[in-house]
Amino acid sequence: MNGYKIEPGGNLTDANLYGAYLEGATLMDANLTNANLTRSYLLDANLTGARLYRANLKDAELGRANLYEANLYEANLTGARLYHANLEGARLYRANLKDTRLGHAILTRANLQYANLEGADLENAYLEGARLTGANLQYANLQYANLEGVHLSTVNLSGANMLGANLWGATLTGATLTGAIMEDGSRHE
Repeated sequence: MNGYKIEPGGNLTDANLYGAYLEGATLMDANLTNANLTRSYLLDANLTGARLYRANLKDAELGRANLYEANLYEANLTGARLYHANLEGARLYRANLKDTRLGHAILTRANLQYANLEGADLENAYLEGARLTGANLQYANLQYANLEGVHLSTVNLSGANMLGANLWGATLTGATLTGAIMEDGSRHE
């Protein structure tokens, strides 16, 4: 289904798209609530504004996908590949991103509150103005990630767990770190 287009706002609630080949597909504003997209191939797909509430995207290929302002509330993205993806303004509240590859991804203004990013690769990711309150970043790779504030909005890492995370070269200028557990196990006050 290379380049497949679904009408804007199409309803795919509870759809089983396990292993679907959707490279370059247009799924703008589609409702994919509870959809099974495990091992799906969505390289270069356009999911702008899509509702992926509690969707299963385990081990999915989403490289260079556009997920601008998509709703991924409580979605399972374990092991997914989202390198160079656009997740600006995406809602990933309580999403499971364990071992997800997000290298060079744009997560500006993304809501990652209470998300599980354990072991995730965020090398060179853009997280300006992101909300990471209470996020689990244990053993995550944040090498050269940009966690600066943007447009008067600071990155919020309050209560985040960064134990064992790689912060080498990461930019944390202006980030809120109240109560965060730092990579060495110390608590930021």
